[in-house]
Amino acid sequence: MSKLYINGGKRLFGELTVHGAKNSVLPILAATILCGDECVIHNCPYLSDVDSSIKILEHLGCRCHREGHTLIVDTSNITRCDIPDELMQEMRSSIVWLGAIAGRLGKARLSSPGGCELGPRPIDIHLAALRELGLRIDEDHGYIDCRVIKRLRGNSLHLTFPSVGATENIMLAAVFAQGKTVIHNAAKEPEIIDLQNFLNRAGARVSGAGSDTVVIEGVASLHGAEHSVISDRIVTATYMAAAAVTGGEVVLKKTVPGHLLSVISVFREMGCMVETSGNDIKLISPSELCRFINVQTLVYPGFPTDAGPLVVAAASVANGTSMFVENIFESRYKYIGELRRLGAKIKTANRVAVIDGVSELSGAKVKSTDLRGGAALVIAGLAANGRTEIDRVSHIDRGYEDIEENLRCLGADIKRK
Repeated sequence: MSKLYINGGKRLFGELTVHGAKNSVLPILAATILCGDECVIHNCPYLSDVDSSIKILEHLGCRCHREGHTLIVDTSNITRCDIPDELMQEMRSSIVWLGAIAGRLGKARLSSPGGCELGPRPIDIHLAALRELGLRIDEDHGYIDCRVIKRLRGNSLHLTFPSVGATENIMLAAVFAQGKTVIHNAAKEPEIIDLQNFLNRAGARVSGAGSDTVVIEGVASLHGAEHSVISDRIVTATYMAAAAVTGGEVVLKKTVPGHLLSVISVFREMGCMVETSGNDIKLISPSELCRFINVQTLVYPGFPTDAGPLVVAAASVANGTSMFVENIFESRYKYIGELRRLGAKIKTANRVAVIDGVSELSGAKVKSTDLRGGAALVIAGLAANGRTEIDRVSHIDRGYEDIEENLRCLGADIKRK
């Protein structure tokens, strides 16, 4: 298993193009099942989660072919409706395949999803909503067996929490449902809009994405479509944090600044100059970062939970005491013990983390606990004196394409072996 080795203290400087969003491309790849035709997905990143999605598609009988960052998927000849346990366990978001497979084939068999262990992410919201569309669901020994009697029926649904995954699952299942489906208290994330745009290019009738009410008018069929995935806002935030802790200056290209307003606000509070122009974000770090007073994770457009570990890592070398509150995942703080090994002074109590900034961190051997926690260790390692060795890099590879090469292009001393 490979590791990352970082010799910290190098100032990051330069330009970097941000790759496509993991949290957009995964539901879009599931949505190609509904098309029953060839789909062309541009700006498709090289991520292990994308590789897992391709394996699922091929297991179902689809054909996939890559040409650089373009993925061509032919879903015309699906032969299976099941996803084996080993593939489901590779991705935490794998439950999103349920709505697509059931919507296309009228039946599906999946095991419970895997991925990062961030605490409970109940799929009850998904299953309850899909049942209201008419999907018969039986749960037995860790498997979910689903079938449709005749055709799914549109319905008015109210989510108890604006879950991104549940919103996506309902959208996918409802595309072929009879009549109209209305999702109230829907998730508003940019990735929901991206999924809507892909579905509509394929002939679906979906509206309202980005608001708390999404409407899906059922159609009889879809066709192939060509689509370019939006840039990854969390990857953008990661490189912003990496520049911030190294006193750097970076320009991140092909971003969507409007998706990052809450993140940009925090970096400005920490003393960074952040400028936006079109699809570019420029961050210039001060000689010494300032604390942030109180950052709390919220559903979009609030501060994203996935960016929490990134700003906590940055605050660990800021001047003063910062407070961070995690409101989405109760087990998000597993990475903090690893930051402490690098010399960070962080105390946690329930959902609150108090970060007393230190003048310097020191390199150490650490291990990734999850995807964003692993990215936080990379950020801290870039700021630390000496050598940092990061194990369990497979977590990081789920959401970052060539992270070491991109950082090296900006001036970091980092390698994988």
